[in-house]
Amino acid sequence: MKIISVNVGQPREITVDGQTILTGIFKEPIAGRVGVRRHNLDGDRQADLTVHGGVHKAVYAYGAEHYEFWKRELAEMELAFGGFGENLTTEGLVEADTNIGDIFKIGSALLQVTQPRMPCYKLAAKFGRNDIIKRFMQSERSGIYFSVIEEGELGAGDAIELLERDKNEVRVRDITRLYATQKYNVELLRRAVQVEALPVEWRDYFQEQLHKL
Repeated sequence: MKIISVNVGQPREITVDGQTILTGIFKEPIAGRVGVRRHNLDGDRQADLTVHGGVHKAVYAYGAEHYEFWKRELAEMELAFGGFGENLTTEGLVEADTNIGDIFKIGSALLQVTQPRMPCYKLAAKFGRNDIIKRFMQSERSGIYFSVIEEGELGAGDAIELLERDKNEVRVRDITRLYATQKYNVELLRRAVQVEALPVEWRDYFQEQLHKL
């Protein structure tokens, strides 16, 4: 596993349906080493900190493999690395094999997997199509959010080294499925609420689902 591209960006204003919104989804690949901080990468910033960024969404990774899928699905669009708003475009790091709570060394930083991405209207605004949110969820190609355990620096070409697997074995893809397609999977819900690395908002949501069932 390795980093293919490191991407950062500053919030910018765009107009959607006559309304001006501020978004940090536009990322561009950069060269050289980049500092990894508790809340983001150097040179990167999120626009709405109530739903983006923070300690549980400090770094967002998206698989380079997914771009081949989207180039088939959205053949009319030109997609470059960073196109989904990811900080790290990666190779070999996939949602189906990665646990919430897994710890990785990337460059000199230590990062822990926290959650999948849940797309919002700003993804639709960037792509200029309202169907992308549904298609993104259905694809189960959510990308992976990390918290930063230990600050450091990283760059394109760096290895992504797995240091520790979470014992609960709740995959990133499992969280997406519990939210979208497997809401009644009691066994998986029970395991998900035990994962300490999963943000408390997710665990509370799944606990509520268990109570209803």
